[in-house]
Amino acid sequence: QVQLVESGGGLVQTGDSLRLSCAASGRTLRYFAMGWFRQAPGKEREFVAAISWSGGSTIYSDSVKGRFTISRDNANGPVYLQMDSLKPEDTAVYYCAAAKRLARIDYDYWGQGTQVTVSS
Repeated sequence: QVQLVESGGGLVQTGDSLRLSCAASGRTLRYFAMGWFRQAPGKEREFVAAISWSGGSTIYSDSVKGRFTISRDNANGPVYLQMDSLKPEDTAVYYCAAAKRLARIDYDYWGQGTQVTVSS
């Protein structure tokens, strides 16, 4: 079992930056691909970004490509989502998740989420 805990959310203004972190307990993140998702009020949860277990491959949604960067220090360590040039439409609860392979779906473990609010 993997327990995931997100941190780093908050209230910022348009154009600001935030870095989210996702740490695991209970089991190492080694060999898990990691992803970030978000859910805005009244909308379905959507894929944001993902990184392979080695950190060598990443994928992004079109809405954040060029503004957000997913990274991990090593296969066991925390996973980060650097969010730059934030827009009001980025406002959502952000979740990290772990999967057996790099993908946009089929994630096995989820965190509780962290709120990101971008004011205009």
